[in-house]
Amino acid sequence: MAKALIGYMNSDLRTPARLVAENDRLRTRVGELETLVRRLSEENDKLAATQAAMLDLESASMQEMQPV
Repeated sequence: MAKALIGYMNSDLRTPARLVAENDRLRTRVGELETLVRRLSEENDKLAATQAAMLDLESASMQEMQPV
């Protein structure tokens, strides 16, 4: 059990510094990608709302052009 717990600790002296640095770099990159996904999702939501509004206006415009 102790060996399993040591694997989860950053202070484990058996872990090469290269792996620790790589792990930190990957964690940072994952955070950057999560931020990018969140920003793109918000932008996509805004674009979808704009498109829906434009379709509503177009539909209303087409209704006005119909003969009575």
